[in-house]
Amino acid sequence: MAPPPPSAPAGDPTLTAPIPVTTQRPAWRDTFISLRIPNFRLFAISHLVAVVALWMQRIAQDWMVLQLSGSVTAVGITVALQFAPMLLLGPWGGVVADRYPKRLLLIITQSIAALMATAMAVLALTGLIQVWHVYVIAFVIGLVTVVDAPARQVFVNDLVGPTYLRNAISLNSSVFQLGAMVGPAVSGILIVAVGGGWAFAINALACTYTVFTLYRLRTDQLNTVAPAPRTKGQLRQGARYLVSKPPILWCTVAAGFVAIFALSTPVLMAAFADSVFHSGAGGYGLLNTALATGALVGALASTRRTQLRLRGVLGGMTAFGGFMALAAYVPNQFAFTVLMFFAGVGSLWFVTGANQLVQVSTNVAIRGRVMSLYMMVLIGGQAVGGPMIGWLAENIGAQTTLLIAGGVPVLAAGAIAVVLARRGQLTVRFRWTPAPHERRRLVAIVPKVQAG
Repeated sequence: MAPPPPSAPAGDPTLTAPIPVTTQRPAWRDTFISLRIPNFRLFAISHLVAVVALWMQRIAQDWMVLQLSGSVTAVGITVALQFAPMLLLGPWGGVVADRYPKRLLLIITQSIAALMATAMAVLALTGLIQVWHVYVIAFVIGLVTVVDAPARQVFVNDLVGPTYLRNAISLNSSVFQLGAMVGPAVSGILIVAVGGGWAFAINALACTYTVFTLYRLRTDQLNTVAPAPRTKGQLRQGARYLVSKPPILWCTVAAGFVAIFALSTPVLMAAFADSVFHSGAGGYGLLNTALATGALVGALASTRRTQLRLRGVLGGMTAFGGFMALAAYVPNQFAFTVLMFFAGVGSLWFVTGANQLVQVSTNVAIRGRVMSLYMMVLIGGQAVGGPMIGWLAENIGAQTTLLIAGGVPVLAAGAIAVVLARRGQLTVRFRWTPAPHERRRLVAIVPKVQAG
């Protein structure tokens, strides 16, 4: 893989053109090439364990709130409390990630997460758990995420360097989705069999294992970047950088629409399992597993990309929202589950594409701040979307809410494409390829070639 090209000057129209990241499509044997790096391999294994346990806790937490309160809105509030700190404090997390060693930051954040999971386990297993306990712990975990999310994103570069960065990002997303596929299914079984308290205990052990792994990494093999010096205006510098680069700006705008509407799927899946299909905790776990399975396929498919394009990001956004909207009024859970699988594919094609495009378009010295702004929108947007989607599901029905949650991102993707076309950065071409051996394409959105 070739390293990404140097950043072009702000305002350069070529910024919206495809960014070459490989000279040819990677061989199938290189799909997992970044795992050949020992440090990344250790990190990926611990990440998988942590994500499985995290999703076990998340499903148990949401279902427990639903059972304790009888309210989908309460589940939405839990989601909001977990993501609100990122919405409010996200940029400062990026400053911290640029200023201090990422490995140390992750050790601290995962240690706190282990303590929170332990507290949840004790409260749940002793029968003392109340909704307000979940709210408080969800908020503390949200505070941890403010630093953990940007530090984790940028730490991938420390582990693999720029050459394998894109592959490592895709594999990191694949690991996350594999965990998200396994975790909900295991959690659903666990809740039915012995109760959700054990999911919290397992997550506490997983966080502890992550801390142990971070201590085991070979520090002499890390591609560390010199910390950013403490200066005034670092947040403004990151914001100006984001706005000046069209790929970063439009990925962030798209992420906002997806986060607020489409990423509140746990709330919607709880509503469908409880009031539409009446399938209980097992059905809730199954629906989340279908989404995660599709997302895993989408993340693995993203390792085959040879170029990063805004049109690919918008295509993933359209597919994600489109399949969600199609699923709104299907007659049975089987058809709904199938459509959720395809929605999951679209979601990760969007998320990995946007994540990669933002990272390779950003100078490494400012990447923590830029990623924190992007993550503030992607994660923090769910703090707005969670309670909003929960309220809508209770008041206008889960099915109509799902239609809105999927339809708005589709309309937003179309609007962004129109704006880019009007600015001369993308154009729509209609063409017909009559030769039977060639692929037929009626419409293509491509970068507009500027004269001169």
